[in-house]
Amino acid sequence: MTQIDNRTQEQAQVPAHRPPRLRFAPSPTGFQHIGGFRTALFSWLFARHGGGQFILRIEDTDTARTVEGSVEDIIQGFHWLGMDYDEGPVVGGPYGPYFQLQRKALYQHYASQLIEQGHAYKCYCTPERIDAMRQERAAQKLPPRYDRHCRYLSAEERATNDAAGLSYTVRLAMPTEGETIVPDQLHGEMVFKNTDLDDMIILKSNGLAPYHLAHLVDDHLMEITHVLRDENWISTAPYHVQLYKNLGWEMPLFYHVPNVLGKDKRKLSKRRNAPAWGDFKREGYLPEAVFNFMALLGWAYDDKTEFFTAEELIRVFTLDRVSVSSGIYDPEKMLWMNGVYIRKLSLEELAERTLPYMERPEAEGGLPDSIQRPLDREYTKRVLELEQERLKTLGDAARAVSFFYLKDLEYDASMLIQKKMDAEGTHNALQQAHDLLASIEEWTHETLEPPMRELAQKLELKPGQLFGAVRVAVSASNATPPLFHMLSVLGREVSLKRLQEAIAKLA
Repeated sequence: MTQIDNRTQEQAQVPAHRPPRLRFAPSPTGFQHIGGFRTALFSWLFARHGGGQFILRIEDTDTARTVEGSVEDIIQGFHWLGMDYDEGPVVGGPYGPYFQLQRKALYQHYASQLIEQGHAYKCYCTPERIDAMRQERAAQKLPPRYDRHCRYLSAEERATNDAAGLSYTVRLAMPTEGETIVPDQLHGEMVFKNTDLDDMIILKSNGLAPYHLAHLVDDHLMEITHVLRDENWISTAPYHVQLYKNLGWEMPLFYHVPNVLGKDKRKLSKRRNAPAWGDFKREGYLPEAVFNFMALLGWAYDDKTEFFTAEELIRVFTLDRVSVSSGIYDPEKMLWMNGVYIRKLSLEELAERTLPYMERPEAEGGLPDSIQRPLDREYTKRVLELEQERLKTLGDAARAVSFFYLKDLEYDASMLIQKKMDAEGTHNALQQAHDLLASIEEWTHETLEPPMRELAQKLELKPGQLFGAVRVAVSASNATPPLFHMLSVLGREVSLKRLQEAIAKLA
């Protein structure tokens, strides 16, 4: 277990030339959404840019709200996004353990030290008294702060309470006069009047430390140099400044980064159905596209560059380009960017990454269960080559290409009849198209298209009318890849069979 820190203040200061050490310290009270991973990404990029270390630490002291499986989900999310960490769960490290529940004695030690130095005090108030006090203050239209009743108990009263074995919390004794200045690298110096601040709890009655003490002790002992966290923590930052001052420790550099908002300008959160990395993976987003998109949520290299590889981002990422304005999560733009990344894939890589989505069960978005697995890889490559320009997610593929694999198509005969055509004319056109195509031996898109255009002219139809009817006949859809490329991939036998079936439908 980590030893208590006995360095002097001078020894504890981090040299200016030291490589940066940054951390991401999520609470396992739910599955991390894109906003949390965005902040982690900023820390990861800066650590990698500066040749430093990135630490993953689990702040699991809120045991009542811990969600089973969320720690594993966080670790898997890092792996999926391609973000490694130098220290933390699984990989270990010299500053462990990396779970706060395993560091309980450390927080109790420093809470006791703060009490001994007069910077904190035991609060014996029962929940009932706290509730009554808050109701009374509310009736008087006073802020819902603790009235500091136990701060001014005499030594004898405290001894009596301890002898009686009364349960207690530990509260930070905040200054009651003057101001607390929070230095922030994005927002500048932020000034708080001490009269507006509360004596917050830094050790709960069960002996566990809440965020305010626990993260600060861990950041110090793990020698964190830069703290990037959500700007919602600004309101509690003066308490952290006072704790650093009381403990005689050098503060890391604070960056309260902007929130990630939805298009409705409300903050994304676990409770407002913000997308998690698992949602993106399930729907078939590429991790490199999500990685790129997240980096632009509150950071910009310039006013025009949008596409970066991870290596490029590491090279150009600096914290001075982080905005104080909130990043907006635009799902349409995320979808567009993912489509661009899909189009950049080689055909081999596209097939490799899309096959798992196509072969999963139909209920999970895969191809119909009637289609035999595993799919023929070479045939699938030819199919995906036609769809690559139109795919926006890998999960779209099964729906878009299922007709290439189905034995029988299901559609209404009315779909065959194109604009300004009737059933009889469509029947005749499809019959002549079938006969013409059946006479062609070399089955390629180059050999199929010219005679079909001549047939449309002969039948006094627009090419779109004839081709549209044939398209529906062979795919049961009006939206497909180019017709003759599609016929080429389907093959002569399947194409002619489906045309015959369409003719029968109209008959």
